[in-house]
Amino acid sequence: MTSKIFKYIFLIVAAAFTMAACKVTQPYEAPELAATNLYRGQSTEDTTTAADLKWTELFTDTILQRLISEGLSRNPDLQIAYTRIQQARAYYSQSKAAFLPSFDANAGFSAARLSDAQGLGMRNSATQYELGIASSWEADIWGKLKSSKKASLASLLQTEAAARGVQTRLVADIATYYYSLMALDQQLDIIRQTVSNWDTTVQTMRLLKESARVTEAAVVQSEAQRYAVEVTLPDLKQSIKETENALSILLGSAPSAIYRGDLESQEVASLLQTGVPAQLLANRPDVQEAELNFRYYFELTNVARTYFYPSLNITGSAGLSALSLETLFDPASFAASIGAGLTQPIFNRRVNKTRLEVAKAQQQEALLGFQNILLNAGREVSDAISLYETAVDKINIRSKQMMALRNSVDYSQELLENGFANYTEIITARQSLLQAELGGVNDHLQQLQAVVNLYRSLGGGWK
Repeated sequence: MTSKIFKYIFLIVAAAFTMAACKVTQPYEAPELAATNLYRGQSTEDTTTAADLKWTELFTDTILQRLISEGLSRNPDLQIAYTRIQQARAYYSQSKAAFLPSFDANAGFSAARLSDAQGLGMRNSATQYELGIASSWEADIWGKLKSSKKASLASLLQTEAAARGVQTRLVADIATYYYSLMALDQQLDIIRQTVSNWDTTVQTMRLLKESARVTEAAVVQSEAQRYAVEVTLPDLKQSIKETENALSILLGSAPSAIYRGDLESQEVASLLQTGVPAQLLANRPDVQEAELNFRYYFELTNVARTYFYPSLNITGSAGLSALSLETLFDPASFAASIGAGLTQPIFNRRVNKTRLEVAKAQQQEALLGFQNILLNAGREVSDAISLYETAVDKINIRSKQMMALRNSVDYSQELLENGFANYTEIITARQSLLQAELGGVNDHLQQLQAVVNLYRSLGGGWK
């Protein structure tokens, strides 16, 4: 009898695998997206890219390196990303275990009081003891479990790419805040020096008034300009504190003062090659994540297709069953069963069709999202290149402007002291010089930030 059962099971399995010769699921192929001409005004076949630089090679300031190291070890967002990897890894392990049969142990006791009709007048009570195991296994004929495993793998790789993306943004954000702090420090020094210069000018005005060469209006006007410059100091100090607080959070610590260098000592990286746009597919974590997201929904579409075909399940159980506890372990109480069956969906209220339609739509949505992220990556690289070139042009022009304005202040001061210039000329000259000096700091900061933006937009910072 047992041999006949196994024979039938073998025939069912053989027939099922014969039907599986017609492939239901489709092999994954990466979508072909246009990855050329993504960088505006850039056409090169040189594959050297700044993204291949380690962040310690790009950022040579040892203080900044220490801050980045602290951020990578303590930043909460990065730690959260790592926990998501652990979750995805657990789901992937579960998807691999789905190929194995399940085993359940069971032990039970039941007692019932029967009516005379139920017991046929012979037995009015029933007691049963059970102890055994049960097993079930689904044969992966159409590739449903295999596709589910591939989807879980894509999800796992996606969380790893997301963690790399968090690290890339973190490195860039720490560098940006660090440079911003030094720029604010330099602007603060400029303002303080300008206030000191105005003190000298006010004193000069008072001396000139005593010699009747200017009026009281000139003295009061120079004092007003001095205070107009000084009143910007509290806002600058507030900006410094807020920037320090934001950087502290990135470092995973409470808001506090940040030790730092000075802006003038920062070296601008000379290696700013972009490589070819196709390298974004391998370097940018968000682009990798978008492709893996498409791959995830591609495999879910495969899973949805398999629901239209019959599923093969094999079940078995073995154990002891007796009407009294004394006879439970008697060899005669042993019972076992095995069975196999194919289940073919016929009508299930459109569940399978809806599942497939939604899966295909989600797959198309993921493809469009992938394309959009790739285009935006090209835009960010183009913006960073343009920003760097703009900053270099401004620095060159600004240096000439500041040289001319410094000479203008010196000449105006000298002419005023000798009575050949109006006091409004020195006021105008000092105001223009102050704005130019502050603008020069912003130009230098813009150049450094452009390097950071280009490095991040190319996908650097996680290697």
